[in-house]
Amino acid sequence: MPAATPGTPSLLRAMNDRAALELLLAHGPLSRTRIGHLTGLSKPTASQLLARLEAAGLVVATGTDGGRPGPNAQLYALNARAAHVGGLDVTPDRVLAAVADLAGTVVGGFELPYTEGADAVGQVTRALGGALEDAGLALADLHRLVIATPGAFDPRTGRLRYASHLPGWHSPTLLDELAAALPLPVEYENDVNLAAVAEQRLGAARGHEDFVLLWNEEGLGAALVLGGRLHRGWTGGAGEVGFLPVPGHPLVRQVTRANTGGYQELAGVQVLPALAAAAGLGPGSAPDAPQAPAAPDAPHTAQVAAGAALLRRAAADPEGARLAFLRSYATALATGLASLVAVLDPEIVVLSGALITAGGDPLRALLEDELAELAPSRPRLVTGEVRERPVLRGALESALAATREEVFDTSR
Repeated sequence: MPAATPGTPSLLRAMNDRAALELLLAHGPLSRTRIGHLTGLSKPTASQLLARLEAAGLVVATGTDGGRPGPNAQLYALNARAAHVGGLDVTPDRVLAAVADLAGTVVGGFELPYTEGADAVGQVTRALGGALEDAGLALADLHRLVIATPGAFDPRTGRLRYASHLPGWHSPTLLDELAAALPLPVEYENDVNLAAVAEQRLGAARGHEDFVLLWNEEGLGAALVLGGRLHRGWTGGAGEVGFLPVPGHPLVRQVTRANTGGYQELAGVQVLPALAAAAGLGPGSAPDAPQAPAAPDAPHTAQVAAGAALLRRAAADPEGARLAFLRSYATALATGLASLVAVLDPEIVVLSGALITAGGDPLRALLEDELAELAPSRPRLVTGEVRERPVLRGALESALAATREEVFDTSR
C-alpha cells in the first residue's frame, strides 16, 4: 500500500479553521485558550487561526471572559451574518418563507396565502421577498434557498409528481423559470423529508442513522433515513405511503388523485369523524375548527384543526369512548406502519404532523402496542420534538448544512 500523502500547510490550515468554526457553532463564544485546548493547537497557532478567520469575516471578537483571576480573556464567536439562507414551505393553502443566519437563527419570515390563479414563480418570489424585507436583507445576501413541497420533483424529468393538489406547480418549465428568477442555488425537497431533516439535526432523531418519520396532517407520508441519508427513490417518491395498499381495506384505484390510496383512506384526516362516531363520541366531542391558525405551528386546514382538537380531547382523558377512539386510530396507523417496519427494520420511528402529535403519549403507547402485534421487529416510537413549523425548519437546516460546507472551507 503506498504511503499516505502528507497534508500540505494550506490543507492543514483549512482543517484547523473548520474545526474552530464548528466549535464556535456548537459552543458559542470561546477564548483563544479554550479553542487551543479543544483543538489541540498551540497558543501561537490558535492566535494565527483566529486572526485569519477574523480577517475573512467568519469570526468576530465579542466581549471578554470575566469572573476569573487575572486578565480577562477575549472571546471570539462565529460571525452569524457571514451568510444567510432561505427556506420555503409550500402547501395548497399558503407559502411560508423564512431567512436564517449562519448560526441558524431565524431573522425574517413571511406568510403568503394562496390566491386562485397565482403562478408558482410569483408565489416564491413574493414570499421570499417578504421574508428578506422582514430581515432587512436583499436577495443578493442569500447564499442558498431550499423549497419544500408536497410530492417530489422527479430528478429525471424535473416534473413535480405525487402532488396533483398543488395548483400552479406542474409546468414542465417550472424549474427553469424559477432558476431564471432566482440568481442563487435553489434546491427542492419533499416536505416530509425536510421534517425528518429537522428531527435529525435538532430533534428526536439526533444520533440515529436509520429511522422512519411518519407524518399525518392533510395527507399521510413518511420519510426514510437509511445510513444517515434520506432515501428518495428513483422518481423521488419514496415515502409516499398514503398510496400504500393495506390489508382489510378495499383496493383504491387511480391513487394519483389527491388524498386517495388505501392507507390514506384508512388512517388519514378524513376518517377521524367516522372513527369518533363509531367509538361513541358525540358531535360535541371537539370544538368547532378555528377559522384561522391560532399559532405559528397550527394546522393549515379546518379539517386538520378539527381532527387535532378531537384527538387532543381524547388524549387528555383517555377513558371509555375516548380510549376506544384512540385505539381505533392507533390500529389504523399501525396497519400501514407495520409494512414499513417489516421492510426497513428502523431503529426508531418518529411520529410527526399535527394529527399524530395531538394524540400525545396515550396514542403513542397504543400505537406501540399495536405495532408489536403486527410487525416482526419493535422499533422505539418517539414523538417529534420540532413542533414549530418543522418542514420550514428542515428547509433552513438543509440550506444551512450546504452553506456551512462552502463557507467553512477556507481552502477555496
